[in-house]
Amino acid sequence: MTGLPPVVANDQQARRDAEHLKLLAIFHFILAALGLLGIAFLAFHFAFMRAIFMNPEMWKNEKSGPPPEIFFKLIMWGYAFGVVVMLTGGVLNLLSGLFIRKRHHRMFSIIIGGLNCLHVPFGTLLGVFTILILSRDSVRKIYEVSGGSSSGTG
Repeated sequence: MTGLPPVVANDQQARRDAEHLKLLAIFHFILAALGLLGIAFLAFHFAFMRAIFMNPEMWKNEKSGPPPEIFFKLIMWGYAFGVVVMLTGGVLNLLSGLFIRKRHHRMFSIIIGGLNCLHVPFGTLLGVFTILILSRDSVRKIYEVSGGSSSGTG
């Protein structure tokens, strides 16, 4: 880009930023969908484990340890926690994708990108790219021009 006039260079950067923001929004939607898929997997796994733990034939010779019904009630809290985490992550990624498409609430999307970094490996990749792209000065200006809140307060 060294030989290009500033107007052409800025136009190319604007097109690149628009494409990157479009891809970021799409991948936030995909991660939200994967959260819903994870909830479906948990529901299937729950049904499978319930069938095992509530089958009296399977436990009739077992004399040690807590009754399977009590143990299963404890496991249910783990399922509930997993559903809450996946549902929350899915909703937050859906909102972030919508905000990126509309060029609003840049800081919200950066925070969600940081949280996504905890979801190895796909969330980590998406989180790092979200933070890198939304931290660019050229992207910050796009958010300011579009009337979206760059600081996340509006």
